[in-house]
Amino acid sequence: MRLRAEFTTEPFDLDEPPRHALVARDVVHSAPLDSVDVGPFGNTVEGRAEDVLEAVRAVLNDSLGAGATRISLQLNVLTDEDEDAGTDADADTDTAPGTAGGGA
Repeated sequence: MRLRAEFTTEPFDLDEPPRHALVARDVVHSAPLDSVDVGPFGNTVEGRAEDVLEAVRAVLNDSLGAGATRISLQLNVLTDEDEDAGTDADADTDTAPGTAGGGA
C-alpha cells in the first residue's frame, strides 16, 4: 500500500521559518520516501505506507518538541488511478529553500 500525507505545523512565521518547520523539513528529507514537496504553507510526502507512517510519527514527535503548537495532517491511501493522474513518484522538491512552510 502507498500513502500520501499532507501536513502543516503552526504557529506560522512569514518572515523566517520557525524551528519546528525546519525540523519537519529535515525529518521528511531524511526519510526513505518516494516524493517530498516542502512548501511555504504545507508539505506533501508519498511513499510506502510504513515509510510514510514512520515519517509522520517523527514529524509529530519532533515538531512538537521543537515548539509546534498545532499540526494539521491529512493522510490518503493512493490508488492506481491516483498515481496515473500525475503523481510524480520521483519528485523531491523544495519550493522555497530553507522553509518547511513558515508553517511546515
